[in-house]
Amino acid sequence: MARGITENEVHTAADSLVAAGERPTVERIRAHLGTGSPNTVTRWLETWWQGLGKRLDAHRARMAVPNAPDAVVRAAGQWWSLALEAARASLAEELSVEHAALHADRDALLKAREALDAEAVVLRNDTDTALAAKQLAEAQSVELARLVSRLETQIEELALQRDSANAREAETEASRQSLEQRLQTLQTCADAEREGFLQHIRAVEDRANTEVDRARQEAKNLQNQLNEMRRVHAVAEKAARQLLDQASAEAKDTQRELSLLRTRAEAAESRLGQLQDVSAAVEAAIRRVRASPRENLGRNAAPNKPRKRSKLANSK
Repeated sequence: MARGITENEVHTAADSLVAAGERPTVERIRAHLGTGSPNTVTRWLETWWQGLGKRLDAHRARMAVPNAPDAVVRAAGQWWSLALEAARASLAEELSVEHAALHADRDALLKAREALDAEAVVLRNDTDTALAAKQLAEAQSVELARLVSRLETQIEELALQRDSANAREAETEASRQSLEQRLQTLQTCADAEREGFLQHIRAVEDRANTEVDRARQEAKNLQNQLNEMRRVHAVAEKAARQLLDQASAEAKDTQRELSLLRTRAEAAESRLGQLQDVSAAVEAAIRRVRASPRENLGRNAAPNKPRKRSKLANSK
């Protein structure tokens, strides 16, 4: 780093260069001193040139020869004037060159500064663009994270809905199987009751044909049995209807899957209707049985003729 130089050092260096027969310039003075900035050397060199005339006048006064001829004095003065003019011209040329160099350096510095300013603007724009891109990327990253979180939540909800649907499907299948079992049980009970009714009707007919003499008692017994049968039938029908109502209520939730069960339920109702028809036929048969002993008694009764009891009555 160049140290600061004084005006005296520059003037001394310029005097040394003149004594050595060299014209003092900024570069020569800097080389002679080994330091100094061009602007400082130029400023102190200008003061050296400005004081050169006074120093020469003083030197001329010191070097004046007393009682010298006028011709010698005029020649010396002319020579001195020429030397001063030459020195001024050299100084003006040197200053012009230095000024041109300084202007060139200044223009170069200004251009370099403009280039640096332009580069700084470009860098600033690039920095702003990079910051905007970074902010946009961060915003997009946050948005993507939010979307990923939302998708994960939706996936979990869909998984829960799938599990719930599977559970409802399993419950529906179990309910369907339970309804099928109930309907099968109902159908078995209805078939058993119908078979029992048919057997009972056959037994009643056999008793009516073989035990005419006990027709009234049998009729009374049949009436009691009929009442019991009606009661049992009513209870069975009520239970069947309750089962059918319950099956119908449960079938509303599984209407699509239980269409076959509805068909079977309708068949069960049809069978119950048939059982009701059978019950009506039984009642009609009983009424015929009641009427038939009276007619037979009116036509075929003998006062003192004993009648044979049927094997069935004797077995009782």
